[in-house]
Amino acid sequence: MTISYKWLSEYLPVKIEPERLSKILTSIGLEVESMEVFKEVKGGLKGLIIGEVLEAEQHPNADKLKLTKVNVGKGEPLQIVCGAPNVAAGQKVVVATVGTTIHPTAGEPLTMKVAKIRGVESYGMICAEDEIGLGTSHAGIMVLPNDVQIGMSASEYFQPYDDVIYEIGLTPNRMDAMSHWGVARDVCAYLSHHDKKNYKPVLPHNNFKVDNHDLKIDISVENKEACKRYSGICIEGIIVQASPKWLQERLKSIGLRPINNIVDITNFIQHETGQPLHAFDYDEIQGKKIIVKYLSEGTPFITLDGKEWKLSSEDLMICNAKGEGMCIAGVFGGAKSGVTDKTKNIFLESAYFDPTTIRKTSFRHGLRTDAATRFEKGIDISNTVNVLKRAAMLIKEIGKGSIASDVIDIYPQPEEKKQVILKFQFLKKLSGKNYHPDTVKGILESLGFRLLKESIDSLTIEVPYHKPDVSLPADVVEEILRIDGLDNIAIPTSITISPSVVRNNVADLYKEKVANILIGEGFTEMLTNSITNSAYYSQEILQSAVRLMNNLSVELDIMRPSMLQTALEVLSFNINRKNSDLKFFEFGKTYSTSGLGKYKEQNHLCIYITGSLSENSWRSKTMLADIYYAKGVAETVLKATGVRIDLYKNLEGNRQLTSGISAQINGEEVFQLGKVSPPVAAKFDIKQAIFFVDFNWDVITRHVRSKMAFSEIPKYPSVERDLAMVVPKSMKYDEVKEQVAKLRLNKLKGVNLFDIFESEKLGTDKKSLAINFTFLDEEKTLTDKEIDGWMNKIMTTLEKELGAEIRK
Repeated sequence: MTISYKWLSEYLPVKIEPERLSKILTSIGLEVESMEVFKEVKGGLKGLIIGEVLEAEQHPNADKLKLTKVNVGKGEPLQIVCGAPNVAAGQKVVVATVGTTIHPTAGEPLTMKVAKIRGVESYGMICAEDEIGLGTSHAGIMVLPNDVQIGMSASEYFQPYDDVIYEIGLTPNRMDAMSHWGVARDVCAYLSHHDKKNYKPVLPHNNFKVDNHDLKIDISVENKEACKRYSGICIEGIIVQASPKWLQERLKSIGLRPINNIVDITNFIQHETGQPLHAFDYDEIQGKKIIVKYLSEGTPFITLDGKEWKLSSEDLMICNAKGEGMCIAGVFGGAKSGVTDKTKNIFLESAYFDPTTIRKTSFRHGLRTDAATRFEKGIDISNTVNVLKRAAMLIKEIGKGSIASDVIDIYPQPEEKKQVILKFQFLKKLSGKNYHPDTVKGILESLGFRLLKESIDSLTIEVPYHKPDVSLPADVVEEILRIDGLDNIAIPTSITISPSVVRNNVADLYKEKVANILIGEGFTEMLTNSITNSAYYSQEILQSAVRLMNNLSVELDIMRPSMLQTALEVLSFNINRKNSDLKFFEFGKTYSTSGLGKYKEQNHLCIYITGSLSENSWRSKTMLADIYYAKGVAETVLKATGVRIDLYKNLEGNRQLTSGISAQINGEEVFQLGKVSPPVAAKFDIKQAIFFVDFNWDVITRHVRSKMAFSEIPKYPSVERDLAMVVPKSMKYDEVKEQVAKLRLNKLKGVNLFDIFESEKLGTDKKSLAINFTFLDEEKTLTDKEIDGWMNKIMTTLEKELGAEIRK
């Protein structure tokens, strides 16, 4: 939420310095995330002065340049070389003297220095409007009226608007503070409580009156649940033009672009009061009738931005007499009903739409407008007519129109105010502080609450319409604590806790152990959002994805079915900033569903590797990450947990990974490993290879060895034998290990591949594998005869089962 200091100050009964106001806002729960000076003109025209051109002669060395003498009100006239075609003696101009920094409308700031132009020294610059940020014209220098005082500062003459702008981190429940009026109400409540005075917001006086009844409009609300109140008024004879300076300044200060006086007034009122308005071109309303209703599923509708949408049968629409949609209620206006330069008469709408209806429509179509944001949080239903009258009078004043109808207000079932009983004992329990009943009443009344009943131990209060989030005693306690000051909450000197006892913390212990090992290997732990964008995933994956019913944004609409995509966002962010050598790991969850109420969470450990593993130096060349390094890291994790893999398989059916493998134990998949598919990486604008290891941490946890076994160092030496064999190129080393493991040789302690050799001499599509075998008997020294027997068994098995050719 953006708040203007000058705008807000108009509604405060006393002047408060910006720094103090910032502290007050944060203290009452409207946390100020930033406080910045706003300048309508960059640099504020600082250092620029008004001068008079005394002479304008032809430059001796250039046809298109003039040599001028300029009086700036002090000292000798300045010699300035000027290239503007319209410069002439007798003109009043804006001058940037030596040392002054100018801020162009486009481009970087520039500080004036003494310059020699075509052999003649120039002591400053006569400015065009785009050169000092006052406009976009560069046709020539600015020529000011003759009565302007020489030597006056440009900032004093032009008086560019400046302000202090607060960015408030507004919590979702605080719709009452989504306007300058609402914030002023809170600030006055704070001042009343702390200064012991009765302060009220200074609201503009509204002398509303109807001028005539020339325009007629009929209003019908078909769905009174989705639209509980609908108000409107007709205004004739308006002139659509640029807004006055003060109105443009207000909108610019909070980041809005002025459009025209009518649209600007509706935007101004929305940010002043929190009530969205919509102006229709009265002459474009067919049958001069407004109907609030639903349209059929799939009905096409073109919005103000020219886009066509297919409506849902649950999208509330503002329609004309023919039943044609003119506006998506509370969300977006239509192309044919909006205010244009040719508009002469308007119908102005002020309504209360059901928050749930508006929220669903807004997210359904991805139309996240300011109006929808306010309606979906719930606005003040009691204020629609008051705001309508305020806006109508502004349009009459600024747009030169006449109010041509009575206020039409469709409000069949007035909303009842909620009542809450607050017990003083409950207030003390939650706040930790004893409040005097008079203090509580003073705070609540300053916020608009009304006292209905008072007893010795409780208050019965009526909640104002602008507080739709207040319905429980705890909500009332929050209001009291805010105005008293969140930083005034007493901190207890002691805290009583009951320590929890963890009976099975094996999973957590191994998680910490693995994390420490990976960090020791140069990895960095990260944590990504479990909520992500469905656009990242294929339709096949989305069939079992868990979708959010009330997502905060269009981009965050599902619980992640895979951890890869959320990590690729992080990798892309780093790579785009030239940080391309990355090793990350993350513990997290994925989510899936097989039907309503059938949801599944799965724990993962995921590892992401890309770029170089070492820096290039005179001692060694850069080594790029590859699938073998990734597998080595995976085996390090398995070794740390004591999990022993039964079977490695080629990865099949995973469109996210290529050239991958999977590992299993007792038929359960322990991990998948591979290179991220280029099409998947391309969605995140990643062109370099990414290697991904995805551990099923739930399976790991079930198979960890919680007890570690230790043994003495063997007394007898181990014996190693090497074996080279020729096999087909397509054969995997794991197939060799699997055949050797089937022999169940108890004394065989290690099998290690140490060389791969390929040559045409070996034959077409052949390769040579060199494998080292380590044998050990812990009770005696092994003999050559025993070892030869085992090696013969190994060679015979490999020849028979794999068709290997033993190299001798």
